[in-house]
Amino acid sequence: MSESDWRERLASFDTGIVSDALDRLELRGTVIGIRPMWPCPKIVGRAVTVRLVPAGRIESKHHLGMRAIAASEPGDVIVMDNNGRLDVPTWGDILSTAAGLRRVSGVVIDGVCRDIDGCAATGFPVYARGVVPLTARGRIVEESTNQPIQCGGVAVYPGDLVIADGSGVVFIARDRADEVLRVAAELAEKEQQMLADIRSGAALLEVDQQHAYEQMLRRPGS
Repeated sequence: MSESDWRERLASFDTGIVSDALDRLELRGTVIGIRPMWPCPKIVGRAVTVRLVPAGRIESKHHLGMRAIAASEPGDVIVMDNNGRLDVPTWGDILSTAAGLRRVSGVVIDGVCRDIDGCAATGFPVYARGVVPLTARGRIVEESTNQPIQCGGVAVYPGDLVIADGSGVVFIARDRADEVLRVAAELAEKEQQMLADIRSGAALLEVDQQHAYEQMLRRPGS
């Protein structure tokens, strides 16, 4: 599956449909509680991962995230694992400026950010659990870049696919991407048919029965 193919296909869905596809396939990937920190656009891309740990045992040699930005290709999404901490930020306006210039699609943070007004001013999409004004200096350090991480309890590997919108964040394991996108397309078509029938004035209970909405996530033959 080519870069343009999967990116175009994934961008045509919302996180709800992709999450439903994962449920149909009994795969994990949906993260709860991470949302856009300003009214930013939906993002899709490949994950470039960063693992953060409390300061003290590892000496900080780089500003958090700078190595990930330098390693990113246009369209990538940086994913920061700060173990869901709400007291120490991992991202701010300097990183947003640098990432935007590299044409990174956005950042997803299992934790919080700061300088959100400055981030919004750059137009760079930031998805996180919240915002605080504190500095990360002396509090956390970067342990690794482009190694497996956890984000909201989901295992994320470098190169996995990411989609994030106003409803949240979903990850797709890169080796299951084609299968997930195929099922998402099937489910999206069924939902669009159901919406068209509702808009046409069809009786709601008949539409519900005809499309068997509650059974849509069952595997064929189950």
